Amino acid sequence: MKRESNVPFPPSPPQMSERLSIDAVVAEVAERREEFNRLSHVPRDMVDKMIRAGIFRSSTPKRFGGEPMAPADFLRIVERIATADGSAGWVAAFGSANTYLAALAPDTQALIYASGPDQVSGGGLYPLQPATEVEGGWQVTGHWRFASGCKAANWLNVGIGGTPANGAGSGKPLTAVLPASAVEIVDNWRVVGMQGTGSHDLRVANRFVPHEWTFVRGAAPTIDEPLYRYPTVAYQAEVHAAVNLGLARAALDIIGDMAGGTRTLMGAPKLGDRPYYRISLAKAEALYHSARRFFYETAEAAWDTILAGDPVPPAQTNLLRLSATHAAHTCLDVVIEAFKLGGTSAIFQENRLQWLVRDAMVVTQHAALNESTYDGAGALFAGVPPTTPYP
Repeated sequence: MKRESNVPFPPSPPQMSERLSIDAVVAEVAERREEFNRLSHVPRDMVDKMIRAGIFRSSTPKRFGGEPMAPADFLRIVERIATADGSAGWVAAFGSANTYLAALAPDTQALIYASGPDQVSGGGLYPLQPATEVEGGWQVTGHWRFASGCKAANWLNVGIGGTPANGAGSGKPLTAVLPASAVEIVDNWRVVGMQGTGSHDLRVANRFVPHEWTFVRGAAPTIDEPLYRYPTVAYQAEVHAAVNLGLARAALDIIGDMAGGTRTLMGAPKLGDRPYYRISLAKAEALYHSARRFFYETAEAAWDTILAGDPVPPAQTNLLRLSATHAAHTCLDVVIEAFKLGGTSAIFQENRLQWLVRDAMVVTQHAALNESTYDGAGALFAGVPPTTPYP
């Protein structure tokens, strides 16, 4: 006989009584971003407003009341929110996380969405923790890091070292899904960039997780809807890269607004009157727009492939990963250039440029967007096997 799970279900998420516009969300995020930094997380009341904007039902299957959104459309929402605050954009990006849950058994998904489609999912996958296989599931104990948005989540996923019964891991981690109430949050997110993401550690002590509440991250979905045919690992890289697109746009807008401002030194010309400023600003805009165009064109092309009824081939998935990494790193370069153009005024705390630099640097250090992506992409272009699971 299978053991019963000893963890309670989370409370129902708030019902979407009245739709909220993305414009309203962006405006409030801009007003409250310093609060998010002080708290080291985006509070639940702000996440509730993202829910009212439809962000957390955008990757819930239609069959469970969701409103699945084309990836490029969702990425533009993340980018817009990130122009107001990178951390809030990062948390909003987890509105795409339910694409991972589509690999769970349909009956399990039905339980997750039983109280509504607006489920907030997050988690800390690494380091993978050993789990003991017992009758009907796994006995899980461990400590995980980087659980962004965990304080506002309904469900938290953790990576365990067990092997699925069918052995179909292909180097991808087995993930256990638990109600947030069954997971201890270790409040230790003390960082200098992306402070408001609330990426605290997680701890679980001797919890039983049934097999049907586990899935292989990036495995084939059990729900046959278009969104779940989009490469899930690539999609997660894209939603994080979209944050840097927003940060770059914010930096360019700030430095552009400084063009006609007060002279920085006695008798010195305004920024807009200086040739180096105009040249650097133009180059930065070109970098931003070219990276953004590659990013969205690639996402839209993959979606067109799916809508045509075809699977996304590895070469196209490679471009999804590459365009995401390229966007993240190029936009960091743009933000740094804007900071340099800001001169000494950019170093003061009231000038947001220094904040944007710190946030943008964190994005490029994410495992899905770091330099190793270029190695994997280059391997596929060269026709040799990647050294790590990719794309």
